[in-house]
Amino acid sequence: MVQRSSLHSARAAFRALIVVAGACLALAGVVRAAETSSGAAPAPDEWQLPRAMHSAMKDRPIIRVGAKAGDLIGADGRALQAAVDYVAGLGGGTVEIGEGVYLLRDSLHLRSHVTVRGQGEKTVLKKAPCAASPLALDGDFGEEQITVKEPAGFDVGDGVAVWDSGSGGFHTTVARITGKSGRTFSISRPLNADCMVGNKAQAATVFPVVSGYDLEGARVENLSIEGDRERNVHLNGCRGAGIFLYRAFGTVIEKCMVRGYNGDGISFQQSNDVQVLSCISEGNAGLGLHPGSGSQRAVVRGCVARKNGGDGLYLCWRVRHGLFEENQLLENGGFGISIGHKDSDNLVRKNIVRENDKHGVYFRDEAEGMAGHRNRLEENLIENNGRGADAAGIAIDGETRGISIRGNTIRDTRPEPERRQRTAVRIGKKAADIQIEENRLEAEKKVEDLR
Repeated sequence: MVQRSSLHSARAAFRALIVVAGACLALAGVVRAAETSSGAAPAPDEWQLPRAMHSAMKDRPIIRVGAKAGDLIGADGRALQAAVDYVAGLGGGTVEIGEGVYLLRDSLHLRSHVTVRGQGEKTVLKKAPCAASPLALDGDFGEEQITVKEPAGFDVGDGVAVWDSGSGGFHTTVARITGKSGRTFSISRPLNADCMVGNKAQAATVFPVVSGYDLEGARVENLSIEGDRERNVHLNGCRGAGIFLYRAFGTVIEKCMVRGYNGDGISFQQSNDVQVLSCISEGNAGLGLHPGSGSQRAVVRGCVARKNGGDGLYLCWRVRHGLFEENQLLENGGFGISIGHKDSDNLVRKNIVRENDKHGVYFRDEAEGMAGHRNRLEENLIENNGRGADAAGIAIDGETRGISIRGNTIRDTRPEPERRQRTAVRIGKKAADIQIEENRLEAEKKVEDLR
């Protein structure tokens, strides 16, 4: 009887174990199903990033900078740059800048895949007054130091530009001061050209307020840039602007304002797929908006370029396959829009081009191989241009080919004694294949064909 009782108990225990095991397996199945439904297992549409061994993450780093409160506290460029570099070191994310005025003695240098976001007009990045001095010694090509006559105001960490009368444009060097010995300063990059004392070589602590070099996928949003034009010397648009990009592919600049910079407002060079959206460039010494040097597939939309010293929108060299739409080019000291050297296959539409000093839209005088071919002007309002002298709404010079002018309104609404936009479309002697269709032309000369 003892043996039968033990056997019975053993069987009962075994049956209980089977029940428990079944329950555990069922629970495991529920857990696995829950894990699968909650995303622990890869979904069929999950893809790794192009240049990383992981998929896109929902949450990315965010750091907040403020003049009085934030993760980092400071009212100058050092706090802003520390935040940008920290987020860049984590592979990208967002830097949020609070209200306040931030004084910059060097550019805020953008980094790849980092978004810098302010609070609109309440977040002001202000250019510090510059120091300037002639060079005391020649600055040689490739040299990484300069010696100035008057070192006051030049400090370690400052942005600095170096040039002479023969080294403007891209030959101007913009760098940072990294060290100091008396009147001699080391700089962060080699000089781009010889800067000779005999050619009036000089250095000045001027730089773009926001700049991006050799990067991709950066964003700048909701910032106000104050250039302090009166207390800074001029920096050319090939190397500087209130916001400046150089080989900064796919960068987006949105809802930013640039005022009073002693140079261009917004300039991007050798930078493909840049977008400039809903920005204002106002009262700058140079060009308002300056895409150039081979920048392809740019989108400039919904921007205002107003009361700048040069052209409102200047397509520099090899700007191709771009879209420039719904912008306002107003009261600028040059042309409203200028198109020239190899600037081909762009669409310019639904812009307002008004009260600029020279022609509303100008195709520059270039030989056939270098002219701006196959550009389309559609549904633009071009009026009241030529504030200083007689002008055309659209003037086409050079051996320019394949221009389409369709659905535009070109007129001068000022009282007769004040009218200067006397010609709607002027076609130069060497232009060809110009199509003018379905436009509203109101001028003394609707089409002046000089061919």
